[in-house]
Amino acid sequence: MHVISKPILVEFWTRHPNAQSPLQAWFRTVESEAFVDFNDLRTTYPSADYVDGLTIFNIGGNKYRLIASIHYNRHKIYIRSILTHAEYDRGSWKRGK
Repeated sequence: MHVISKPILVEFWTRHPNAQSPLQAWFRTVESEAFVDFNDLRTTYPSADYVDGLTIFNIGGNKYRLIASIHYNRHKIYIRSILTHAEYDRGSWKRGK
């Protein structure tokens, strides 16, 4: 899969240095896979959720949430947001769609 866009990851881990290693691991994994659909993705990421057309990944032992729009047919992952768990729980990311 092709991730759009890595600078969003770098920006987040610059503000949250503890997120760098888990985000880099996520990036390496998704870049090396070609998921067919959400069920296929769940074999690699069993804790991933599908909410309102977006896929939510738990990152760093559930400390962070990566919200993405995945186009399986085009093998592209568009990062919509990366949030701390507390920011995610506030729910404002849902209003920004």
